[in-house]
Amino acid sequence: MAAASWYHRDISRVVAEELLAKAGRDGCFLVRDSESVSGAYALCLLFQRHVHTYRILPDDEGLLSVQTVQGIQAKCFRNLPDLIGAYQQPNNGLVTPLLYPVHRARQAADEDSDGEDGRGGRHVASTVPAGGGGAGAWSGAPIAGRTHISQQLHQRLQEQVHSSPASDFMGFMAEYLNHHLQLDLEALRHGHPQLRHLSTALVTACRALHRRIDFTLAGLETLARVFDPPVSPRSPAREQVSPGHRSPQPPADLELLLNKISTVNHLLSSLEKKVLKSLQETVSRHNLALPSVAAAPPPAAKPLAVQSFEVKVGKSQRAALMVDVESGTVAISKRGSGSPEETIPQDKILQLIKYQSMQSKVRLVYDREPQRSLSKDFVFPSARKREAFCQLLQLMKIQHSNLDEPDLISVYVGTWNMGSTPPPRSLASWLTSRGLGRTQDETTACIPHDIYVIGTQENSLGDREWVEFLRASLKTLMAIDYRVVALQCLWSIKIVVLVKPEHERRISHVHTSSVKTGIANTLGNKGAVGVSFLFNGTSFGFVNCHLASGSEKTHRRNQNYSDILRSLVLGDKRLGAFDLTLRFTHLFWFGDLNYRLDMDVQDILAHITKKEFEALLAVDQLNLEREKNKVFLRFSEGDISFPPTYRYERGSRDSYMWQKFKPTGMRINVPSWCDRILWKSHPETHVVCNSYGCTDDIVTSDHSPVFATFEVGVTSQFVPKTAPGSGPEPLACIEWESIEVIVKTASRSKCYIEFHSYCLEEAQRSGENTSQSCDVPGFLKLGWSAKHLPVLNPILPDLEYLGDQHLLLSIKGVESCESYGECCIAMRSMISSMAQQFETFLFHRGEETGSMRGWMKVRVPKDRRSTRERLYEWISFEEEDAEPVADAPTCPKPPLQRLRSRPHSLPEPASGYTNPAYFIFEGVP
Repeated sequence: MAAASWYHRDISRVVAEELLAKAGRDGCFLVRDSESVSGAYALCLLFQRHVHTYRILPDDEGLLSVQTVQGIQAKCFRNLPDLIGAYQQPNNGLVTPLLYPVHRARQAADEDSDGEDGRGGRHVASTVPAGGGGAGAWSGAPIAGRTHISQQLHQRLQEQVHSSPASDFMGFMAEYLNHHLQLDLEALRHGHPQLRHLSTALVTACRALHRRIDFTLAGLETLARVFDPPVSPRSPAREQVSPGHRSPQPPADLELLLNKISTVNHLLSSLEKKVLKSLQETVSRHNLALPSVAAAPPPAAKPLAVQSFEVKVGKSQRAALMVDVESGTVAISKRGSGSPEETIPQDKILQLIKYQSMQSKVRLVYDREPQRSLSKDFVFPSARKREAFCQLLQLMKIQHSNLDEPDLISVYVGTWNMGSTPPPRSLASWLTSRGLGRTQDETTACIPHDIYVIGTQENSLGDREWVEFLRASLKTLMAIDYRVVALQCLWSIKIVVLVKPEHERRISHVHTSSVKTGIANTLGNKGAVGVSFLFNGTSFGFVNCHLASGSEKTHRRNQNYSDILRSLVLGDKRLGAFDLTLRFTHLFWFGDLNYRLDMDVQDILAHITKKEFEALLAVDQLNLEREKNKVFLRFSEGDISFPPTYRYERGSRDSYMWQKFKPTGMRINVPSWCDRILWKSHPETHVVCNSYGCTDDIVTSDHSPVFATFEVGVTSQFVPKTAPGSGPEPLACIEWESIEVIVKTASRSKCYIEFHSYCLEEAQRSGENTSQSCDVPGFLKLGWSAKHLPVLNPILPDLEYLGDQHLLLSIKGVESCESYGECCIAMRSMISSMAQQFETFLFHRGEETGSMRGWMKVRVPKDRRSTRERLYEWISFEEEDAEPVADAPTCPKPPLQRLRSRPHSLPEPASGYTNPAYFIFEGVP
């Protein structure tokens, strides 16, 4: 089956339709994996410019058959080639016989090595073709047979290293299996059993181990001499052969290594006994009493000092704002005055309004007397100082609120390609968001975050060693013993999630996953690791990735992203059919994305010197690919105001090492923003990026660590304020007046809509669409009337609960049950007694596949319309919201999002609804 050229494995429905459209003849066909049923297939057939999709399902005995309508006997076949052969004959129930197979493109070997990252080329580019040879065919196998043996062993190697951190070693072994095993086999056939090439490979792989053991052995011997005056005997081999004059013969080098290991083993096993004996003799000789050692108490949480801000009030009057988070007050005093002119308790502060026209200005609205509120405008020296003031007031509100569960948490995300070298002793600048770019002000830098998510690439430390190093670093900085939520590793790619101890009980449904995208998608030198969990009622997803390197590998990086999106298994299993980017309230995606700058290196360096970053961002490959809707659709990224983070000279941040000399010649690695942090959240949720930058004092790698911090709104388990009575409970209902969908497809299939939400007891589905047209080639327009759309009843009718809920919709074909696109609708704006219009885009497998619009309303019983202001809703912006419709229940709207969802270079979407799918896929902005 795998050899059949018409079998395209796991390509998407959209790609299959594009291949058939390109072939263009009636009767063209291909087979791909089914997206809706595991282990099934989809037969895609072109007829009269439309693609017809038939499901091929296996039965309990493994026989395959094309799914038929009820009452028609299915024809069963042992394998796919037999089934395809039968349906190449006419009159078999298909719209046309299978006439012209669309062949699968042959993939070229991927040469994505790590040669330009880290310490040099470690992994050998190779592919793992299907097939294998028997173990008994070794000695007398022909050339082709020995090739199969090499491939079979290479596959076994991959099966043993799913998450091995020993990527360097595996690279050497992969090279031996692919290129030198055959030479050892040939020598074995001629009676030479020494396996000389294996010995050479082991010596090369263990070269670093020699240095490490020399270093360790010297330290152990020094320590042993302290407690035992006679020098520990060295191995004869070590005394005879100095490190600079080792024997060039591989066997002797291996023997030397074994002698060293034996010496280390002897020293380690005897050292503890030797030290214990020495100390016991000292105690006995001097009649010492050993004091009992009490465990040191954990450090107390550091109280936040009172912070002072110099501001202007009015046109020229100078004043000082004193923020005391611990006591919950803001004091206003005139410049030079010793005592405050006015002190405002936190519970009297009603609103904080940020001016967008003037980034350093803020208005404070507060209660001064009963039934009377006052407002004052303050101008800070910089926007950064204003943000620090707002963050402190937000923290004050949180600390002094009487809520049992938080409305708002802070999330730190960090990413760093460590370059296969140990980290420095201190990570303070990285973990406190200090350095270059949009950084934390010194007044807020040491405020601990609720969640730390740290992703690394080319991390040579052991898993446990790295986690404990991070925990110790945070404990030193924040005086908090953070708890480990999850650790997921793929070779040297790692992600660690840490939370404050008080939040540990709020974390549930933790899932981890990893995807390899290295050579032939089998090596883990490139790929992604992910973690997902619920924080009370809010779902989070985090993905740390290391994509293909090289300026010319843009398409490969895009494919890596698509593979990760499709293959990561995270979040609620019931939402497995939905696009990964829609499964979470908040999804953060970061790592060494490896996208480069498309500009001459000298021009790049000139722009960096002048800090002209906008000119460079205009040629940034990631921005360009996002503009083309190739990757990271509808994701957000903070403004980049820091220099490119790659490729620096190690030990300094003064210059970029853009030249790399390799055996094949000189390679140019232009300075680039390889290391990025992006996010995507459900509509009408609260997420604000407070910092985005890189460090300037961590210089062990050729990459600088990158950080971003976020203020994120969260929900908790809702408890109705009204106790259930004996009578029937009033119901809220979600009613639809109409839905119109445009999808990119060459199919004419009838469709239905599936509705998912945490506020529903179970998923619901609509009837088939009531209208259908394909006026524009390649697009299908579908419509549903109210009669064919279900009325949905949420499990709770309260406005406060429903305002935090979202609906996930999936458009599915009746024939294939495969998705044509998915979307998310926020219920907050739909709560009304009158129907409200909505419009959104459809996504599937990371692609934008169409659009949806319609009219709906969420009706809430009158006695369940009470709500409360969230802690993040008291901070707003200078624009005022429109007046609410009279009589309609209103739910507080989240503040206007300050951060764009696309780069500056991307055109903003039109405000009116003009069937955007027609424009998206024709390439018109």
